[in-house]
Amino acid sequence: MHDIRAIRENPAAFDAAISRVGAGSVSSVILALDEARRAKILASETAQAEQNKASKEVGAAKGRGDEDEFERLRALVADKKAEVARLNDEAKAEDAKLTDLLMGLPNLPFDDVPDGADEDDNVEIKRWGTPRSFDFKPVEHYELPAVQTGMEFETAAKLSGSRFVVLSGAVARLHRALAQFMIDTHVDEHGLTETNAPVLVREEMMYGTGQLPKFGEDSYLTREGWWLIPTSEVSLTNLVHGETIDEATLPRRYTAHSLCFRSEAGSAGRDTSGMLRQHQFEKVEMVSVTHPDKSLEEHARMTGCAEAILEKLGLPYRTIVLCTGDMGFGARKTFDIEVWLPGQDTYREISSVSVCGDFQARRMNSRFKPAEGGKPQFVHTLNGSGLAVGRCLIAVLENGQQEDGSVNLPDVLAPYLGGKSTITADGALA
Repeated sequence: MHDIRAIRENPAAFDAAISRVGAGSVSSVILALDEARRAKILASETAQAEQNKASKEVGAAKGRGDEDEFERLRALVADKKAEVARLNDEAKAEDAKLTDLLMGLPNLPFDDVPDGADEDDNVEIKRWGTPRSFDFKPVEHYELPAVQTGMEFETAAKLSGSRFVVLSGAVARLHRALAQFMIDTHVDEHGLTETNAPVLVREEMMYGTGQLPKFGEDSYLTREGWWLIPTSEVSLTNLVHGETIDEATLPRRYTAHSLCFRSEAGSAGRDTSGMLRQHQFEKVEMVSVTHPDKSLEEHARMTGCAEAILEKLGLPYRTIVLCTGDMGFGARKTFDIEVWLPGQDTYREISSVSVCGDFQARRMNSRFKPAEGGKPQFVHTLNGSGLAVGRCLIAVLENGQQEDGSVNLPDVLAPYLGGKSTITADGALA
């Protein structure tokens, strides 16, 4: 959410920044609601002062036997009490309108974020690794002989419908190994704290990280009022929801391996083959809560953590900075990491790492107490995939495929696979 004081101080700058992400000029509407809200509050305070004054004079009038003045003042007190209640209700209504408007507005991009309309305007900033040259035509993951018995889409459709998959045997173990490898690397080498948090959350948690109110159709709501998380960013970031923490505890760096659930609203017809885009998937998430002065440094650090996973797996990738038209709702700047998929002959997103500034912190009312004293300040929050497990599985399978239908696996996974390094063409670990 945005700082109303900053909008009051420089509405033109706010409009210029938010127009870069397609929101248009909205400061006049915001300030009109803010002015109405403040006017009601001032009127309520004035009426309250008049009520208090009349209340003090009631006793004096009674004491000197002035019944007419006593009755007049008593009626005035009652009128002012009703007026205060009415004005408070009106102020709350204006405040709710203002909050709803601010809650629906995206974050402001940093000045160095490239302008653009969509993914075609993103800017590549790094490449690592060289895509492998094949002596045969590589196929997509779901076409590999090695996975035919361990990746079942028809069975999943019988159970749950489209965009689900049942993994079994070697493929299921490889999927689990990848998640364990990611978590261990982030904890042992990157200093993140492993966390196991709920995947069902209250509505205010979804508001806190920006999934609501605007993107409710992208997630699933239970009959009991819980939301299934689209990413454990929701659970991890909201660990500091409503908290005022000590500066000495910053940065807080969390990682979690969790199930995630997305309705994929608006993606009809996209990536319908294979397991690239699923309603239920697993992801290893990273979340950092930092001091405002350290958030940009942390953004670079987190991006490096995600890249390191791909490098250890030997998977070629590229890193891009998203343009204003392709950036997420809550981000001020986002680096996407795209892994090479030889079956598609292209790079596909496997991680997004975003710095949100104080945008989520304002929605969550999350602050820190400065070590040197003074007024509590809003923390900064960041999030990023480290990595999407299913997409990493796809990349390992496609990059390791052999002409005979088997798949060679990255050496770093051997400890998680009982020392095995291959999935044979008939689907066994060897």
